[in-house]
Amino acid sequence: MLARRTNLAVVALAVMPSLTIAQRGGANSPFPGGENPDGSLKPTARLTRLFSQDAYTEYALLEPGSEQFRIRYLTEETRPGSTELVNATRGGSEGTDVEVYDPRTGKPMPFTYEIQGETHAIHAKFASPVPEGGIGRVLIYKTYKDPRTYQVYNEANAQYGIQPGDISWVRSLAGYRLGVILPKGYSFLSSSVAAQMSTLADGRIELHFANPSGLSNPLTIHARKSTAAPTPTSGYTDMFFDDVKTLYDLGAPETHTMRVEQIYSDDRKGRQLPVDLLSYAALKDAIVTDLDTAKPLATSKQGNATMVKLDVPIENDKQSAHLKVVGTLDDGYKLSNDVLTFDRTVKGLRNTVLLPAGFDVTSTSQSGTVGTYQGRVFVAFVNLNAENSYHVVITASRKK
Repeated sequence: MLARRTNLAVVALAVMPSLTIAQRGGANSPFPGGENPDGSLKPTARLTRLFSQDAYTEYALLEPGSEQFRIRYLTEETRPGSTELVNATRGGSEGTDVEVYDPRTGKPMPFTYEIQGETHAIHAKFASPVPEGGIGRVLIYKTYKDPRTYQVYNEANAQYGIQPGDISWVRSLAGYRLGVILPKGYSFLSSSVAAQMSTLADGRIELHFANPSGLSNPLTIHARKSTAAPTPTSGYTDMFFDDVKTLYDLGAPETHTMRVEQIYSDDRKGRQLPVDLLSYAALKDAIVTDLDTAKPLATSKQGNATMVKLDVPIENDKQSAHLKVVGTLDDGYKLSNDVLTFDRTVKGLRNTVLLPAGFDVTSTSQSGTVGTYQGRVFVAFVNLNAENSYHVVITASRKK
């Protein structure tokens, strides 16, 4: 959930000599832009998405030797009028034990699992078509069996310093927000990505990480049976389960105002929830919308907090509210001698600043990607640190 992370060092686990397991979509996948006949790389398309993709995927490794892992997948359908969401099973993986839920109500959704040769796909049926201005959400659980991905080692691998019973899991992950949970009683020997790590209430250890590009990101982990008794982590949760994204849309320079739009999921229990954005951004004319229905929601004050009243209360762990907050800020940015300066502390996982028309970015104080949206330049930031707040300074110059 948004804006509730506390300090935690990001863990980069040492990489041991890897044992490659061939699989489709791995490190040898073609470059996204393709290749020229001489082997040189073609440029990819220009970046036009204001934010990285929204899906969250978690892989829980089941008993070693089973070659299975349980997937929790929270995904979206944004096309108005859509009556179903289609989720294809990766080629070579056998999907079983499928469960599909509506995140708004936490109740099972009707679905079919269609198999045509090597093509397997889940078709989740929405209770009503995706509304204009809304987003359809689906929570999917499924079990994959893939011996190429999940392996147990024996004495034949001793030359690599591996003990019998050690396990590895290797997969090319193209998702944006990801988690991998080890079997209970196992500890990490290595991981090929930098990640936040925590111990769950049942003693299992999990990696949480982001893949901001959304492109192929090969991951290899090695783990070993351990006699350690890890203590469940307290004080923070999976920082990458947080799906918050905030757009600062800078208005015409003479106004010095900006339109702010924040989209997020909130899984706190109850019918009334605080709107956290309004506690640190004094938005004028703020409107809160339920994205599951595209309908505005009533707000009220409770002390210094602004509360929103949900049509459907959150009562179980499969539920969440999907909300959009929109308003304007007067303390926007400065313009001096045709040089624009955006100087602000921002919060949450993803923040994008959309410059006014006619300006080119010249500097950013934080690492970000630059793209063009409807003829305007934007800078998109992904916060890979557990601290929720960070300071951003952007300068841009007016085109002559």
